[in-house]
Amino acid sequence: MLTNSLVLGAAVDLSKFNGGDILFQLVMFSILLLLIKKFAWGPLMGIMKQREEHIANEITSAEQSRAETKKLLEEQRNLLKEARNEAQSLIESAKKQGDVQREEIILAARAESERIKESAKLEIEQQKEKAVAAIREQVASLSVLIASKVIEKELSENDQQKLINEYIHEAGEKR
Repeated sequence: MLTNSLVLGAAVDLSKFNGGDILFQLVMFSILLLLIKKFAWGPLMGIMKQREEHIANEITSAEQSRAETKKLLEEQRNLLKEARNEAQSLIESAKKQGDVQREEIILAARAESERIKESAKLEIEQQKEKAVAAIREQVASLSVLIASKVIEKELSENDQQKLINEYIHEAGEKR
């Protein structure tokens, strides 16, 4: 029964409304909230704000880097395109210059061959004239020689023919 009376006594205590305890607990809870707000919540929110700003700055920096990288990539592509165009124009220019030089060389070679050909023709003509002059001289001297020999001897027709053939043969050997 003693336990029942303790339980009943506790129940009675519970049934009594104690406003001072509630007010004390409310004041303590408010003080605790103010302390948590000042010492825990404020610094925690400050850290969270700094972290938010840091992340925002990193995102902004990454976007700027990405934009700058994209810009640099586009510039590199343009430079590469310009370099390709310039190389192509240099190749075309070199081809044109090579064609011009080839034509100049061909024209110079043709002119030189014509000059050599004309020079050779002139030299052949001169040599021909010298040969004809030499043959004329030989024919003249042979004619004079044959005539003097014929005059010296009176020969028969066979002897004359034989003598002419010998002189022609001698003239051919001398040449």
